[in-house]
Amino acid sequence: MKQLIYVLLLLFSGLTFAQNNADFEKANTLYNEGNYTEALETYKSVLETGVHSAELYFNMANTHYKLNHIAPSIYYYEKALLLKPNDKDILNNIAYARNMTIDSVDEVPDVGFSRLINNATHTLSFDNWAKLSVGLMILFVLLFLGYYFSYKTSKKRLAFVTSLSSLGLAVVAILFAFHKYELVEKDQPAIVFAQEAQIKTEPNLRSNEAFKIHEGTKVQVLDTVNNWKEIKLADGKTGWVVSDDIKMIKTF
Repeated sequence: MKQLIYVLLLLFSGLTFAQNNADFEKANTLYNEGNYTEALETYKSVLETGVHSAELYFNMANTHYKLNHIAPSIYYYEKALLLKPNDKDILNNIAYARNMTIDSVDEVPDVGFSRLINNATHTLSFDNWAKLSVGLMILFVLLFLGYYFSYKTSKKRLAFVTSLSSLGLAVVAILFAFHKYELVEKDQPAIVFAQEAQIKTEPNLRSNEAFKIHEGTKVQVLDTVNNWKEIKLADGKTGWVVSDDIKMIKTF
């Protein structure tokens, strides 16, 4: 009975995959023919099956861009970048989409030691830092065994020094892995979907207005209180916005 269920699940998965591919290609054809509204609906039907791919998000973003949907186009470009952060096509197109936004927010760059550490951390993903640390630990063990069983003084000295170096680098890689994980967890980006959002000084309607932001602006979510989100702009400004006015990018 279990084998039958397993076979049926495989068959169903195969049929779903084939249908998604067919719908994706159909949406691409509609897009190329200029039927952007129909193409978008078809892309959405693929997304609703649980598919998450940079290609799907990229094509949805392009379609929204053609329909002059500022916030959705930037939103889906950002989701595509989560999966392919260095893709040149995505980076190029999102630059065009950002030019449609009203707000011009100057980013405050990291400086000094913090900048050096963050730049080094971002050279690898969390998984790759973890793999590197494991590889260095294995190398440390092998070199230490070489040191332990070697009889020549020169070889023992070389094996000892290189094993300690491997251990030190492994510790550094572990620290970078944890720092990368922390940065990823703290990174909670969102896109403003309201045409104009009032940013308050406190999470209630009675508080003073700090400033306004508009559709398509990217923000960082710092905290949540009831139906309010505390946000931070790239230039360092902070405030509270109604949750419905923004949409979190990390939803999977």
